[in-house]
Amino acid sequence: MAALAAGAEAPIALGNRRELFVDSFLIETLTNAELRLGAPVDAGIAFSFDRPWEGRFCNYVTVIPDGDIVRLYYRGVPNAGADGRGDEVYCYAESPAGGARFSRPSLRLHEVRGTRENNVILAGTPPFQHNFSPFLDTRPGVERAARFKGIAGTSKSGLAAFQSGDGIHWSPVRPEPILRNGAFDSQNLAFWSEAEQRYVLYYRTFKKIGGTGYRWISRAVSRNFTDWEDQGEMSFGDAPPEHLYTNQTSAYFRAPHLYIALAARFLPGRQVLTEAEARAINVDPGYFKDCSDAVLLTSRGGTKYDRTFLDAFLRPGLGMENWVSRSNYPALNVIPAGPGQMAFFVVKNYGQPTIHLRRYTMRLDGFASVHAGYRGGEMRSKLFTYSGGELAANFSTSAPGGVQFTLESSSGAKLAESVELVGDEIARPVRWQNGARLAQWAGQPVRLRAVLRDADLYAIQFR
Repeated sequence: MAALAAGAEAPIALGNRRELFVDSFLIETLTNAELRLGAPVDAGIAFSFDRPWEGRFCNYVTVIPDGDIVRLYYRGVPNAGADGRGDEVYCYAESPAGGARFSRPSLRLHEVRGTRENNVILAGTPPFQHNFSPFLDTRPGVERAARFKGIAGTSKSGLAAFQSGDGIHWSPVRPEPILRNGAFDSQNLAFWSEAEQRYVLYYRTFKKIGGTGYRWISRAVSRNFTDWEDQGEMSFGDAPPEHLYTNQTSAYFRAPHLYIALAARFLPGRQVLTEAEARAINVDPGYFKDCSDAVLLTSRGGTKYDRTFLDAFLRPGLGMENWVSRSNYPALNVIPAGPGQMAFFVVKNYGQPTIHLRRYTMRLDGFASVHAGYRGGEMRSKLFTYSGGELAANFSTSAPGGVQFTLESSSGAKLAESVELVGDEIARPVRWQNGARLAQWAGQPVRLRAVLRDADLYAIQFR
């Protein structure tokens, strides 16, 4: 292996991980190129919150792919009021894989508003049905009776832990809360991190900066889901402070070392509608004097979020009904959605009779890309090592556009140059000129140079 100069950074051990271009983790320089946010596609209404036990203030939604179905969890409450009160319920619905349209099973577990013919899984145990947030525990060796886990609670109760074997019937893990010091007045969440080999938990706190209090995010970790180490506040680099109402952090299913967070950015007091416009769309009078959108955050573990993108990942959109308080909140988790696609979900029309869950689709890995226009541009990577003998690229070009790779040694010498890639594919194997084989440089520090013309490069993977 070639020696590194004194003081030089050690090469990134890429191995055969898939790496997405959502940040500068792998990028050393961009020349006439940029990191560009992807463009979600509106795929229509996936679910309407129109039952008597649901209503205008449904929120804190989680979607969980589980084999051939997608499970949907959400708070139901038709009237505004204090957090954690007795008339809130938590509900369950499901869809075939992809989550195009959800339906309610009649579970008959709880009588709510005079009927047991409902899909309610938590009721009558305030405050836990206010912000219950479940996940499918992927830890190797997890007991079948605890295949699903969840957290819920407020600052008064502390954060409690729950478990379930089927995702529908839930019981407390222990009587005492697992975490006490937090505001918790939002959707707090947890999941098993394959990359960190422990449970990670992201929860609501508040932080005062320059005399202004901001809705903030803090983190805790655990080996067993009951004993937690509080790691404190998350940092955002040099990004300006903003209210992030929900964080919706999850391990990306195609690259679990990378956490994707589709956070709800909340702007208190930023009123768009007049009182007359608010009456016209029949929004609750207390819920039209703020607005929200969704932003993309990423993390690679620890207490740091990357905010490469300050622009909105998803704007509120056309129509006055989208510019009300606490609307446009993304659901937790991004899921597979068929060949070459993934999907995420957003609560729309909050505080209105038309409240619903909307589905958005994107290409796999398509949160962001290295983009260059017609005149061309270039990305040069940091030093890294890889394993395997093939490079696959997720890319898209115009008809005259293209992507061409050059593999370089740590000293900058050209090792191999690819045939130009033209087209639009999720995992195109890269062909190399003169029959070069990448296996001969596996484990050595190298750089990758990508020359792009009217093209986007979303992800790469050595394999």
